[in-house]
Amino acid sequence: MLYATRGIVFHTVRYAETSLIAKLYTSQFGLRSYLIKGVHTPRSRFKPALFQPLSLLELVVYNKERNSLQTIKEVQLNHPYQSLHLDIRKSAIALFICELAYKAIREEEPNRELFDFLWNSCIELDQAEGPVSHYHLVFALRLMRHLGIYPQRNLTPQTTIFNLREGVFQANIPGHTNYLDEADSTLFHQLLSVPDDAGVAFLKVILSPRKRDQILETILLYYKLHLPGFRDLQSHHILHTVLS
Repeated sequence: MLYATRGIVFHTVRYAETSLIAKLYTSQFGLRSYLIKGVHTPRSRFKPALFQPLSLLELVVYNKERNSLQTIKEVQLNHPYQSLHLDIRKSAIALFICELAYKAIREEEPNRELFDFLWNSCIELDQAEGPVSHYHLVFALRLMRHLGIYPQRNLTPQTTIFNLREGVFQANIPGHTNYLDEADSTLFHQLLSVPDDAGVAFLKVILSPRKRDQILETILLYYKLHLPGFRDLQSHHILHTVLS
């Protein structure tokens, strides 16, 4: 049966000589893998460029629940990026967003709120005219909310230590090393407090490249502690270089 859906490209892998398998996050079905036959042939109706990471697509697809690989009948680009692939900083952030989403999202059921968040985040980054150096941090924190692992924002004068394992601010240093000191806990809380509808440049604090990298490593550690099977990322190393 045919269905119309929007989709975000997470990952592709070459299949045989002329085809590829694309992992897409769709508005109708959640995560799905699609076999695109003959895409690397001159006569293909589908161009490989359509399946670049984070491409925002309009699709007509076949969906058979028992099949691990689905097929696509029609596809077209919904939002041609204007700056995402031209600005090296945006490109590095987009690569990070794509890898983080691909490794963090495992649900195969549709989640329209999560899908809209991802879709709108891509467009927001593409259209941003101001500085974007902190956008990946705010994105990673916002994604936690949709994954059900968002920390408690309970910083008070009495609870000034952030416990990464428990996801809470507490009064005393825990009996392990996965925590932030008072200064970094306050900074982390400021990032958590960035409104969801704030622009990409909105931030109450100025972060040095070193501190920004440190906070990113903290966020990725938090993901590892709270998402079973979460694998190490590679794209954040590129971010450290590009944004420094």
